Amino acid sequence: MTNDNRDIPVDPTACLPDDGTAGTLVGRAWLPGANAGPAVVAIRAEGVFDLSERFALMSDLLDEADPARSVKAVPGRRIGSLAELLRQTGGANRATNVPHLLAPIDLQVIKAAGVTFALSLLERVIEEQAKGDPARADAVRAEVQSAIGASLREVKPGSPQAAALKAALQAKGLWSQYLEVGIGPDAEVFTKAPVLSALGTGVAIGVRGDSAWNNPEPEVVLAVDSKARIVGATLGNDVNLRDFEGRSALLLGKSKDNNGSTAIGPFIRLFDDTFTLDDVRRADLSLTVHGTDGFVLEGRSTMREISRDPLELVAQTTAMHQYPDGFVLFCGTLFAPTQDRGAPGSGFTHHVGDIVRIRSGRLGELVNRVEKSEALAPWRYGVRELMRHRAARNA
Repeated sequence: MTNDNRDIPVDPTACLPDDGTAGTLVGRAWLPGANAGPAVVAIRAEGVFDLSERFALMSDLLDEADPARSVKAVPGRRIGSLAELLRQTGGANRATNVPHLLAPIDLQVIKAAGVTFALSLLERVIEEQAKGDPARADAVRAEVQSAIGASLREVKPGSPQAAALKAALQAKGLWSQYLEVGIGPDAEVFTKAPVLSALGTGVAIGVRGDSAWNNPEPEVVLAVDSKARIVGATLGNDVNLRDFEGRSALLLGKSKDNNGSTAIGPFIRLFDDTFTLDDVRRADLSLTVHGTDGFVLEGRSTMREISRDPLELVAQTTAMHQYPDGFVLFCGTLFAPTQDRGAPGSGFTHHVGDIVRIRSGRLGELVNRVEKSEALAPWRYGVRELMRHRAARNA
């Protein structure tokens, strides 16, 4: 259990997209009973419906020829209203014997693309040059922006223009491994977290207690099936430790993969006649952080400024690897906070108790509270437990 016993406020209306339940919204919920465990659910105007009699796993559903049509063909069993499930999910003393929401993925591998926006690319270079020290960030930022800031937004990765810029920056001694993946031919794609470790909306997420410089990363997350088709999208918080990765890119694993450091949700919106890949390409994201100290941080990100198209990111992810259970892919973020929370020049970092809200009009709102990773309940429900649950249900 966490150290904080406060409820996490989740507004059912804000949780939904701007057009409510007009689209095809699917997720996962924990269902109590003799065979307690996760179930695939649909979120409809009439409530939340269990689809597990037709779809054992979310990876099964996403592999359907037309997932949205398949969902609409299954009536399902109503398990409650969305407001009820959200209240039971965000409650500090959540009971295990009531339905509550989970992250909307199961066997999908959790992948992430990095350095896909010019502004965040600059911030990665700044972290590297500052050696993870937030006190040096302002001075380094001014130097780096003076040298390369105005030229990156128009550069197409892998183009002759990018190659010429690389040569010019190398001559100035400013070339970086982040510039290599930001404007070079090969995207940065890494495995963000283990299968089944992601958390959903309305629960506490984790930041390592020994990190002094960290931030949320609001991102669009693509839902991709076993055939490398993008079949929908959701929201994600790719919690980032700037001090760890800034000291060395070889600390990326410690920076990105910690207890509670991956949040995905609230639901996957499947592609149908209300939502397409072009909507993903145009998606605007807003972020707010409200601290118990009264601090408020507001930010935005937009997929309109991404340097690599979602189809290219998926193609690079699958070029030399297969994903028989599908995968989800964080697309990266434009957001890189520089607003001081403490002393001038100290920048932003999370405090325990921060409420983080990530919203996009077509995807809804993901809400989490920040805790120390080591204070969160240990992650116990892995692939073996999921297989045992499925076997018990089929017995």
